[in-house]
Amino acid sequence: MFGAKIVLVLVVTMMAVSLDRTWAAAQMHHVVGGDRGWDSSSDVASWSAGRVFRIGDKIWFAYSAAQESIAELKSKEEYESCDVRNPIRMYTDGLDGVPLDGEGIRYFVSSKPDNCKKGLKLHVEVMPKQNPQTPKISTSEDSALALAAGPIPPSGSTQFTASFVLVLVGLGLFCMGM
Repeated sequence: MFGAKIVLVLVVTMMAVSLDRTWAAAQMHHVVGGDRGWDSSSDVASWSAGRVFRIGDKIWFAYSAAQESIAELKSKEEYESCDVRNPIRMYTDGLDGVPLDGEGIRYFVSSKPDNCKKGLKLHVEVMPKQNPQTPKISTSEDSALALAAGPIPPSGSTQFTASFVLVLVGLGLFCMGM
């Protein structure tokens, strides 16, 4: 019985360590447009100004799928002219997470040329990855859209990672059996 408890503690500890690596690999989640999301009334250019996008980050597009879709384009020329005839990819779900998995510039525009010409477009320069940090959500305060990317704990609160909770559960199980 005692040997089984040690095995249980070792398994829980190994799970905790592997989960901690997953958390460390996660980077920034950017909700495009902040509170307004991807909408013709949002100022996507101002939202993106000064933001740093890195390999491993994820950008989230939240929009009304009935009224809008997003085209990812190949070139700066297509982006500037709002030419959506030959997109790399179309996003049509209303909530799309786009992993930034390589360095370089990516171009996203409204699939409606009129909205694109009015400024509903985003170019993202993806920079090299930094040292692992704790995962973060980048949105405006009180953003309902932040819920789409995951819960945000109140600032100043103590944050327990999943690995810490697993270690506590494992120790609790070990102690209860003694």
